[in-house]
Amino acid sequence: MTNKIRAAIVLSAVAMWAASPAVGEGLKLNEEMAGRFAALALKCVHQEYPNKIAHVLLGDEDVLPPRKLTPAFFGCFDWHSAVHGHWLLARLARLYPDAPFAEKAIAALGRSLTPENIAAETGYLSVKDRASFERPYGLAWLLQLAAELREWDDPRAEVWSKTLVPLEDAAAARFKAWLPKLSHPVRSGEHSQTAFALGLVLDWARVSGDRDMERLVELRLRDFFLRDRNAPLNFEPSGEDFLSPCLAEADAMRRVLPKGDFGGWLEEFLPGIPLDGNGGWLVPAVVTDPADGKLVHLDGLNLSRAWMLEGVASGLAEGDPRLPALRAAAEAHAASGLRSVSGEHYEGGHWLASFAVYLTTKRGIQ
Repeated sequence: MTNKIRAAIVLSAVAMWAASPAVGEGLKLNEEMAGRFAALALKCVHQEYPNKIAHVLLGDEDVLPPRKLTPAFFGCFDWHSAVHGHWLLARLARLYPDAPFAEKAIAALGRSLTPENIAAETGYLSVKDRASFERPYGLAWLLQLAAELREWDDPRAEVWSKTLVPLEDAAAARFKAWLPKLSHPVRSGEHSQTAFALGLVLDWARVSGDRDMERLVELRLRDFFLRDRNAPLNFEPSGEDFLSPCLAEADAMRRVLPKGDFGGWLEEFLPGIPLDGNGGWLVPAVVTDPADGKLVHLDGLNLSRAWMLEGVASGLAEGDPRLPALRAAAEAHAASGLRSVSGEHYEGGHWLASFAVYLTTKRGIQ
């Protein structure tokens, strides 16, 4: 990249930050916006192609189309996007039960979450040679879907929740077998990242009442991250990140540390957070080609950074002098990220709405 192009990208990012709305405004969800996000998910949860499968072939008989391999989650380009597309529909139908999109969302969930489909999904996941399938990202989102259904006070959701239990149990068992053997956290900005996935898993464990999983995840988060200092936030982002390694770690640790302890840990981990309320310490990323499936990841990064910054803020004591700068940076990233959720290109349209819903509904923040 030339210096001229690099300078243009930085100036564009700064301009977007400066044009961001007032604190709090960009994180609000209304029914109209929810309907737009739901429409993006409804368009793709049962759209089979184009499709990118991560499929271990055990023989010629395994050469099958996605709808045969994983009949519940075959749309949205890949398995994990299909899963969190279904989570989006469940969450929005739960929060907006009288909205025009709610019945369509419920119909889509009913089409996917049948006993036959979930039995096939469970069988696929249970094959020994597929032990790493969608681990950890997709499996963590599967548990989030299960948590959403468990919390939804609706008789249809209760049926789907019970139907999903075999696959939910299989996903949880994968984490319980894998986490004790994981010697080091994966600090990537993509699907393999440890911190983000374990945050989702911990939230599920607390909803489902799985105390063994809760204790295991809390222990591993402490093992992996408690002694970390001086996070290299200036190394971020990598060009294809949709998750921040540093912020995801902080967002995970605020789930396990008391507010006082977390505040002290954060001071050592991210010592550069300003005390003057300036949000410009972390500038939103700029996507140079939204039709490129990897480059568009940076739009997701802006959305996930926003919810992680909000999560970090929620873990601090009231009156902490870092709160204004955290919230201002969150608002700038939210404003940039939400503008990108248009559906103009399928490369982002099949998944960005899920990130937008996670952000705007404050999922994961108590």
